[in-house]
Amino acid sequence: MKKNGILMAISSLPSSYGIGDLGPGAYSFVDYLAETGVNIWQILPFNRLGYGNSPYQTASSIAGDEIYISIDNLVEDGYLALREIAHFDEEATRVDYDAVRRFKATYLRRAFAHFQEEFPRYERAYTAFMAENLWVYNYSVFLALKDANGLICWTDWIPEHRDWIKTRNLDLAPYENDMAYYQFLQFIFFGQWDRLKYYANESGIEIMGDLPYYVGIDSLDVWENQQCFLLDQDGTPTYVAGVPPDYFNEDGQRWGNPIYNWEVLQADGFRFWIERLRLNMNVFDSIRLDHFRAFDTYWKIAAEEETAVVGQWIEAPGYAFFDALFQALPDIKIVVEDLGDLRPEVLALRDHYGFTGMEIMQFAFGKKRLPHPKKAIGENTIAYTGTHDNQTTLGWFLDIEEADQKRVKNYMKRHGYKGGISEQMIQCILDSGANIAIVPVWDILELDDSARMNTPSTIGPPNWEWKLADYDLLEEKLESYAKWLVKYEKT
Repeated sequence: MKKNGILMAISSLPSSYGIGDLGPGAYSFVDYLAETGVNIWQILPFNRLGYGNSPYQTASSIAGDEIYISIDNLVEDGYLALREIAHFDEEATRVDYDAVRRFKATYLRRAFAHFQEEFPRYERAYTAFMAENLWVYNYSVFLALKDANGLICWTDWIPEHRDWIKTRNLDLAPYENDMAYYQFLQFIFFGQWDRLKYYANESGIEIMGDLPYYVGIDSLDVWENQQCFLLDQDGTPTYVAGVPPDYFNEDGQRWGNPIYNWEVLQADGFRFWIERLRLNMNVFDSIRLDHFRAFDTYWKIAAEEETAVVGQWIEAPGYAFFDALFQALPDIKIVVEDLGDLRPEVLALRDHYGFTGMEIMQFAFGKKRLPHPKKAIGENTIAYTGTHDNQTTLGWFLDIEEADQKRVKNYMKRHGYKGGISEQMIQCILDSGANIAIVPVWDILELDDSARMNTPSTIGPPNWEWKLADYDLLEEKLESYAKWLVKYEKT
């Protein structure tokens, strides 16, 4: 069965509070997808944001960021009174993360106070949630101690705080209220998420989550699984992750994430990875595994190196890992990000397990001769116009040389695709041989690079900040998209 999807970060949804959330704007988006004939909503990671507000540098592989909790839903569920609520930057087209956090924190604290006062009313559901999500306790300790240490990285906490995860030799009584608050936030977040996902599934829409390959050093993942990473005794990474220099980056990309200790992971039956995927499997219908190539070989950089130029490729136990994964989680649904200059062994690993890979049409036009889309892209593939790391299609087209623009135009004309370049590119991937076609929402809207979500190798604004103010233009554009879905049989 052919399918189609739209890539849209939760943060980019319209809302009355400066950032997209799990409230009315998300339900409206699901309604638009269902009316259009869309099968898949692909999101970006929704975990607690870390350095640079990147969803790929998070404080936990599973914990939801409270910034996405819907204030409107809190009112509907009785945690807040409507008269208490003020809107915030309702027409924002960029997310001011710090301002939104400060604004929402006031209402989240009020909701928590209500929860404490009326606890018997919520006790049964809350107790069940905590019993089913044992990770939440350590997560709450992690954040409470992080607050107590001025929000610095756990590696620099006072020793008795840093080492609690190993020794449990610390009286947590002074931090219990903060811990209860962070536990409450997860209870609320996943309550709102579960309702939204159920609504989407009932509307015929699958949710595709996104799991980063690496985790951030300042995370619960590393703090409670230090043996699974290459770290000094104090927790400082001895080696960090990245990719070597290429056509786009002469210094490569030094991401700074700690490297996995695969010997320890394998000796433990890959427990850390399997549990990480199990938790995400329970939250999403399918999971996009980022940086799949690192399950074959990964770039290992000494921590003292300032760039990614000096490093070495190290082989990972990919086959052993996936064998163990599918034995433990036989029903898990995975697609893989297999982009870039890959050695043949990466593709062999992908094909051995029948994983669905990715093709980006912007990259395809770098080839000297591009056949018809039905032949250019194989069936077991997700075809994208671009991803969150690419320019928008319009921005890409405006940036390429005039001769290349002419070649693209001739290709589109030859195959009968009409409209602007973004519309033509969408028709191109819908017409491709791929079983799944996914379009970022900014390409449906025909936006230029002012709507670009992220530029790799850069940190901070404007990355991750783009959002919609309303659905007016999207509603209009989806009318054409719905017709193309029928024409190219991707529904």
